[in-house]
Amino acid sequence: MFVVKLPRAFVLLALLLPACAVRAQIPKLQDGDIIFQASRSAQSLAIQRATGSRYSHMGVIFNRDGRPQVFEASATVRETPLKKWIARGQDGHFVVKRLKSAKTSLTVEKLVAARKLAGSFRGKRYDLTFEWSDRRIYCSELVWKLYNRVLGVKIGKLQRLREFNLDDPAVRKKLKERYGDAVPLEEPVISPASMFDSELLEEVARN
Repeated sequence: MFVVKLPRAFVLLALLLPACAVRAQIPKLQDGDIIFQASRSAQSLAIQRATGSRYSHMGVIFNRDGRPQVFEASATVRETPLKKWIARGQDGHFVVKRLKSAKTSLTVEKLVAARKLAGSFRGKRYDLTFEWSDRRIYCSELVWKLYNRVLGVKIGKLQRLREFNLDDPAVRKKLKERYGDAVPLEEPVISPASMFDSELLEEVARN
């Protein structure tokens, strides 16, 4: 058996490369950027099957003290450090999109208003039944309402629950758990998939 002794500098470089690669994949993000991932939550598969999309969870970026945070609706509405949020997703994959008109529409005043509105949602519980009210909030609803109420834009198309693929076994199982036999088919819903596909957004980063 032969042992090859590598130069110390080579070993140090090899150890540093993975960390550098991770940092390179996360560019400086702006307040208001929208980030998508495939969640590893229990309901992720049902959302993916119902919407025909890889993406089942999302949030909006707010920088705090120079550190990017993801404002999201998870168990509750809260901020999560970006790196921690990314690590929670499937395979660490994410896509960041930005409003095409961000340079002109996301002014300092509008971002202050967005942070204030976000604060009013903070602490609310996650909405397991996807109701279109502010009593509880789900992830895409949170981001949609922030943009709609602050900028008056509609990112993605609101749909009725009946418009999704409800025949998939994973979807049927989740509907039964949440609603029993009284599925609210006419309930307005905004999905991560619909927002991801919005023509108002442009991709600025992915991993």
